[in-house]
Amino acid sequence: MLKPFLTTAAFLLFGHAASALEIGTPIDVPCPFGDCGAGISLSYLGSYDIPTGFSENGVEMGGLSGIEFDPSTGRYISISDDRSEKAPARFYNLDIDVSASGLKGVAILDHVTLKDKDDQPFGTKKVDAESVRLGRDGIYWTSEGDGKALLPPFVRIASRDGGFMREFSLPANFAPTADKSVGIRDNLAFEGLAFLPGGDLIVGTESALYQDGPIATLTGGALARLIRYDVATGEQKAQYAYPIAPIPQAPSTAKGWNDFGLSEIMALDDRRLLSIERGYAEGVGTSVVINMFDLDGATDISNISSLAKTDQRIVPVRKTQIMDLRALGLVPDNIEGITFGKAKDGTDVLILVSDNNFNPTQKTQFFAFKVVRRPG
Repeated sequence: MLKPFLTTAAFLLFGHAASALEIGTPIDVPCPFGDCGAGISLSYLGSYDIPTGFSENGVEMGGLSGIEFDPSTGRYISISDDRSEKAPARFYNLDIDVSASGLKGVAILDHVTLKDKDDQPFGTKKVDAESVRLGRDGIYWTSEGDGKALLPPFVRIASRDGGFMREFSLPANFAPTADKSVGIRDNLAFEGLAFLPGGDLIVGTESALYQDGPIATLTGGALARLIRYDVATGEQKAQYAYPIAPIPQAPSTAKGWNDFGLSEIMALDDRRLLSIERGYAEGVGTSVVINMFDLDGATDISNISSLAKTDQRIVPVRKTQIMDLRALGLVPDNIEGITFGKAKDGTDVLILVSDNNFNPTQKTQFFAFKVVRRPG
C-alpha cells in the first residue's frame, strides 16, 4: 500500500485520463531474457478514472489494491485496502466495458464484506487487504497486517459471501517484532498474490524484511521475498528473492518523500510471472513498471535467515522490464492490481487498477491492454 499523501448499476461516466498514447498503440517485447518463447505483445485500449469520493450503496469506494477476472461471470472482483475505517473490509464486484475498440466504462455493481475467523466483519485497523485471486475452492486474499501493532500478515481463503474458510501458515521469519530485528516492515508486507497453472500459490512482500537489508533508495534496490505455497496444505514449499529496482525518480525538494516497491504479481505459466513495481516521488508523481520474472534457477531461500548476512550464494529470480507506463506517455496513479480478462467480444485483455488511498488528489484508475501474444 503506497500512501503518498451516480447509480451503481450504470456505467460511470467520469471520462478518460489524458495521455499521449493512442488507442491501438502496440507494445511488443519479443524475447525477454533472450527467450523468444517468453515474448509478450500488447496494444493499448485506454484508461478510465473514477474520482475519490464516489459512493456505492452509501459506502465510499476506493483503495482498490487487487483485481481478478471471474470467468464464470465475465466480471471482475477487486479488493479494497480500507482498514475497516470507511466501512468494514470488503471486495467489489465490477463490470468492465472493454472490447477490441477500447475501454468504455466501469460499473461498480456491489460490495461483499469480508469476515474474520468468528464470522464477523473486521474491526477497525484489524486487517489491511491487498491482493485477491480466485481459486477452485474460494477467494484467496492477503492482508499486510500491521507492523506497528505487531499484527501478522496473512493469506486466507474466503467464500463468495466473504466468510472465513481457512488460513495459510505464516513462516516464522515474516512475523513482526517489536525491536524490528526480523519480520515484516509496517505497510510493506503481503502485496502480491499469484496462482501458478500447476496449482501452487506465490505470495510476495512489497519490500525487504528487516533481516534482509534496507528498502529501495535512489542508489540501491532491495530484496523482497516470495513464498511458494502448497495450496492443499497451506504450508510453504520454497521462498525466493525478488530484486526490487532502485527508486527511479527523486522528489522535487531535498526533504521530499519517495519510495518504490513490489505491488502485485500474476502468473503467465509455471515459471514466468508478471510483476508491478511502483513508487511515488513527492512533487513529481508515480512511476509504474511492469516486469516479467522467471522462477527457474532461483535459489530456495526458505532456510536462509538473513539475506543481508548470509555467506551462501543466492540467485534471485531473473527479471526483465516489459513496459514503463510513464515512458509510454501515460500518467499512472498508484497502480496496485493486475489481471488477465476476456471481453464480451472475446478479446483477451490485461487490466490494471490503482489504489486511490481515499485521497482527494488521487483517483481510482483503470488501464486496459489487448493481449496479442503471451507465454503460457
